[in-house]
This record gives sequence, structure tokens and C-alpha cells, in this order.
Amino acid sequence: MRMERGQPATTTLSTITASVVAPLESIASVAAANKKAIMSRQALLPSAAVALVAVLAISCVPNPAFGAGAIAEGFTIGDVLDESWGWFIVVGLGAVFAIVITVETKVEERYLGVSQTSEWFNTAGRVIKTGLTAAAIVSAWTWAATLLQSSTVAYQYGVSGPFWYAAGASIQVLLFGILAIELKRKAPNAHTFLEIIRARYGGGAHRVFLVFALMTNMIVTAMLLLGGAAVVNGLTGMDISIAAFLIPIGVMIYTLVGGLKATFVADYMHTIIIFIVILIFVSTVYFISPVTGGIEGMYDKLVEAARINPVEGNAAGAYLTMASLGGLIFGVINIVGNFGTVFVDQAYWQRAIAARPQSTVKGFLLGGACWFAIPFTLATTMGLTAVALGVDLTPEQVQLGLTVPAAASVLMGEVGAVMVLTMLFMAVTSAGSAELIAVSSLITYDVYRTYKNPSASGKQLLKVSRATIVGFGLGMGGLAVILLSMGLSLGFVYLAMGVLIGSAVIPIALTITWKRTNKYAATIGAVAGLFVALGTWVGVAASLPEFGGEVSLASLGHNYSMLFGNIAGILTGGAIAGLGSLASRTKFDWAIMRERIKLVDISQAERAALDADEKTLARAFKFSLKGGGIMTLVLIIAWPMPLFFSGYVFDIGFYSFWVGIAVVWVSAATFFIVGLPIIEARHGIAQVARGRKTVVTESGAQEAVEDDPADGAGDGGGDSGDDDSGGDDADKRGKDDGAKSGA
Repeated sequence: MRMERGQPATTTLSTITASVVAPLESIASVAAANKKAIMSRQALLPSAAVALVAVLAISCVPNPAFGAGAIAEGFTIGDVLDESWGWFIVVGLGAVFAIVITVETKVEERYLGVSQTSEWFNTAGRVIKTGLTAAAIVSAWTWAATLLQSSTVAYQYGVSGPFWYAAGASIQVLLFGILAIELKRKAPNAHTFLEIIRARYGGGAHRVFLVFALMTNMIVTAMLLLGGAAVVNGLTGMDISIAAFLIPIGVMIYTLVGGLKATFVADYMHTIIIFIVILIFVSTVYFISPVTGGIEGMYDKLVEAARINPVEGNAAGAYLTMASLGGLIFGVINIVGNFGTVFVDQAYWQRAIAARPQSTVKGFLLGGACWFAIPFTLATTMGLTAVALGVDLTPEQVQLGLTVPAAASVLMGEVGAVMVLTMLFMAVTSAGSAELIAVSSLITYDVYRTYKNPSASGKQLLKVSRATIVGFGLGMGGLAVILLSMGLSLGFVYLAMGVLIGSAVIPIALTITWKRTNKYAATIGAVAGLFVALGTWVGVAASLPEFGGEVSLASLGHNYSMLFGNIAGILTGGAIAGLGSLASRTKFDWAIMRERIKLVDISQAERAALDADEKTLARAFKFSLKGGGIMTLVLIIAWPMPLFFSGYVFDIGFYSFWVGIAVVWVSAATFFIVGLPIIEARHGIAQVARGRKTVVTESGAQEAVEDDPADGAGDGGGDSGDDDSGGDDADKRGKDDGAKSGA
């Protein structure tokens, strides 16, 4: 397998010209107009999101003035865009979203009866509907690695790389729907998955799994910032450490103000922009650009690239084949590692907690299916474009995730680079906000309330949540800088995550699904699995002959080291937890969960949301088993395996069909993710547009009344929340279930 490409493209990168300034001015002017509109009571969140997307799409349409370019002599850091673009995206766009989401939060407080209690801040009232749940899952699961690493493996292995990245990371979300509905059935009071572990196993196991949970959050955060900062630096020359520190600031502001619901709304807006950018790339590569020559031109170029630089381990050395040993090995590593970053990441449990019971499974299945389209389509498009156009990258640049920005720069010049930068910023900030609120919940409920102040009031919990967001938000950049100084790249951390956290996956899953799970077996399985994984990882690295027995970042990052380390961790943890539990014959009474997990600052509307019909939940559980199981089997067995074992190399007809699948899938995903939340939120949007407020009558019923500007200053949530008053205050303000869950 060769990392370098020597085939030059046809033109060179143009310098930044006055024509680049035009989109910048357009973005600034429309952003100002949007801000004024949002400040108006008639403004709607979807209109703001659509306006931002429209501006992005219009300003990024390919234009000959921007000229496609070539990276024939190698990709040079900072040569594509002026450094001012980096500052504009990281600081300017971050500030715009911080303002927009903060204003949206205040609109909800004024018109929809939302009160910022500690419960609302960390659970969004547990009333989020299917569309917004799916959008939040897509956004939280769209990391920097989703956009960068997926194209890296396309550059290395051909079409098998994008497929195995997408399939290997979709099934976890699909299967997590099973755990999500089990949480609704057995622990509806929970704020974190660690509260479930403590309620069942006690303090010792709780502390062990707390370490795994926080380690997961740090790994995910590190990958976000490593990828984001590397691309900002690579395209604009902005100092990589400064970029790592500044990227989380805007996220920190709106998460601090609006809590979990603010991150859901930001997720929705960010995801729209990501899908729009992907559709522009797809249209350019396969239907518009003379540089690629459409589907037929791409096919010819990829066949020629394989003739010049055949891919080791691929059938006939071709890029256009699923019969790729390297791709399959990556797929296994990807599957194992991503189980850890879903099942052990509080961010996904938090989305399950926030969703309405009847929306939980549908939200996760729809989110997983729509997310598949992002890495599959983007990498099939841009990763293979880098190969087809002969983009020359060093192995270090490939591991930093610079395949997509380099390909976009070759294809569309500065506009392509700006699009990649914008899309990446959306992914990093939306997933980063999910990690911020996840860590905030863990520290608030599993550290502060559990070990520091068990009788904490809602107001105290809210203060701790916000203080944690500030602390972790500022520390995220420092963590990325430390990892960069150690020489760790996005690719290395991504492949190693399963080694570090995979052993906890099966013990956690068994905790919420199996009444016979024993606390000692689960805890020992997670810890022992970690040590076995580390030992296997290092042992295999030391045994590789090409490194002469040396254990280094290079030998540890080898496919075989990562493969065996990942597998050893998840299998050891699962085996010890499962066999140990069978031997102990433990049985747990699920009813104890509700008694041991306490709620603070909960309104009548939120309490009603906890009491879902058991028959409905049981049906949802069966649906999650069938839906998640069937989709998993299709993605990892029925679809790829016949193509792998047949050794089939795509002809032009099958390649066209393959591209067609990608285009249709991403188009359908865009329709559902953009349209469904608006449809579900239509009543709340109409209420805000009419200037009507949600109030609770003396009988406890909720109704919308005309807003009285005279008492506007007294409305909204603020920091409500003692134990004695928080619930009453929330009840008085009320919460319109249908409106607030979608507005």
C-alpha cells in the first residue's frame, strides 16, 4: 500500500483574491440580517438554520474565478487559504452560533414555558421527539473522524474503506436503541448511565465505570480537536494550538446558557450545513466538474491509479473492490472501537434519556440509518477524488486527516477549502457540545451529588453543571495540545480507542439488559479486559518483524497491533462478565432502580413523561431488536461479505450503481433530518410566530395565551431551583410537551 500519489492534476491553486472576499461579505451581511430576524418575536429557528445553509450553499457554488488546483509537489501547510479564514471560521462562525442558539433558548423560555431547572438543563425535559432525536444522534456521532478518517481509509483501501467506516460505526447506534428503550423501561429517573450502575452495584463498581466514562469523553474530545485543529492549521496556517483552544469557546457559551436542549438545537442546525456541503461535493464530483469528468471520468482515473500504484491486499490491486484485506481489518477495528465510544459515552445515554419513550427507538434507528450516509457518501466522493486526481500526501498528512481538505482544494480551489473548513467546524462543535454536557452531567450527578453533597438542591446542581462546562470547555484545548506534543494523530487515537474502553462495553450492556449480571463479574471483566487489551496491543507490536521488536508509535499503530488489542479487550470483558454472572446466579429486582435514583426540580409534565405505558415500551423493545438486528446483519454480513469473498472488481456499470446508492442515501437522509424536526415542531413554531405564551391554569391544564409585553421581563427560566421551590416554579411556568420538544 502506497501513501504517496505522484500523478499531477491539471491546474495550480490560485492565491486569495478579491473574489474570495465576496462570500465573506455575503455571509457577514446575511448573518446580521438573521440576527435581527431572530430577535424579532416572529423569528423562527428553522428559518435561521435554512438561511445560514442557503448562504453557505450560494457562496460555495463552484466558480471559475476560484479555479481548481493541484497539489503535485505535495500538500503544503497553510498554502491553500489565508490565515484570516481560520480566524473567521473558528471565532466568527463560533460567535454567530453562540448568539443564535442563546437567543433561541431565551425565546423558548419566554413563549414555550421552559424553565432552566437542573432537570431541564441535563435532560431537556425528557420530551424530545423522533426527528430532533435523530438529528442530535447524527450530529453527536459526526466527529472530525467521520469526515476525515473515513476519507483517509478511502485513500488507502479504495471503496471498501468508506463502506467499512460507515457500516462499522452505524451498527452501534442501531443496537444502542435496545439499551435506550431498556433504560426507559427500567430506569426512567436516570440522568446518567452511571446512576444505573450505582443503583445496582454500589459505590465500588460505580467509581470504576466512572473512570471508563470520563476516559471515553476525553478520547472523543481529543479526536474532535486533533482533527479540527489539524485541518484549520493545514488549510489556513493558523497555529494549531490556538485553534485547539478557540474551537470549543462558542460551544461552551451556548451550552452554558441552554444546557442539553441548546445542544440539540445546535446539532440540528449544524447537521443541515454538513448535509448541504456533502451534496455540493457530490454534485461537483459526479455531475459538474470537468476536472473529475463525472462518474465515467472518475472510474477511468481510479483504474489508472490502481495500475500505477496498486493497493496491497486488494483484489487485482484495485481501488474499486470490496475484496480488500486492509479494508476488512479496519472494519473489525472500527466495529470494536466504536462500540466503546457509544455504549460507554454518556452523550448517547443522554440522548436516550432526553427522548420521549415512544420516540426513543425510532430516533436511534433513523439516526443510525441517516448517519451512515455521511461517511459513506463523503468518503466515496472526496476520498476517491484524492486518489483519482493524484493528490500527493505524506503518510503523516494522511494520518492527520488531510485527505478531504487536500482533495477539495484540488477540485474547487479556495471555495472547496472553505467548505471543508465550515463542515468540519460544524462537526467538531456539535459533537463537542454533546461531550461538554455529558461530562457536566457525570460530574454533577456522579461526583458532586453522589460523593460531595447527596442532598444538593436543584440550584446547587445547576451551578455545578455550568461550572463543569466552563472547566472542561477550557481544558479541552489543553488536552489536544498535550496529545499533539506527544506526536499522536487523529488516526492513531481513533484506532486505539477500542483498546482503552472496549472492555467496558459488554458489562455495561448486560447491566441494563440482564437481571443476572453480577457486580463483581461486570467490574472485574471491565478492568481485566483493559489490561489484557493493553498487553496484547504491546505484545503484538513488539512481535512485528518490520519494526525489529521495537515498541513505538509506528508499531503500536500497525493494523495487526490495533486489531488484536481491540478484539482482546471487548472479548475478555464480555467473557468474564457473562461467565462470572452465570456462575453466581444473581438476580436483580428492576423495581429498585426507581427507588434509588432520585429526582430534583421536576415538574408535573416531566413526571408524566416518566410514566410511559409498559405495553408501549415492550412493543418498542421488540421493534428495536428486530430493526436493529436486521439492519446490523445487512450492513456487516449480507451486503459486504459476498463482495469480499467473490474478489469482484467493479466495472463501470457496478461503480455507477454504487455511486447511485450513495447519492440516493444521502439525499433521503437530508430530507428526513431537515424536514422531520420542522414537521414535529410546527405547533411550537406557529405559537412563537403568533406571539402566544404557554401557561398553566389553576386546573393544571396547559394553554397558549397572548403575550403581554409589560411582564416580559419577568418571564423565562433563569436559575430556578431549590428543592423546595424548583418543581413548583417549573409547574407555574409549565411546559408544552409538543411545542418545546421541537421548537
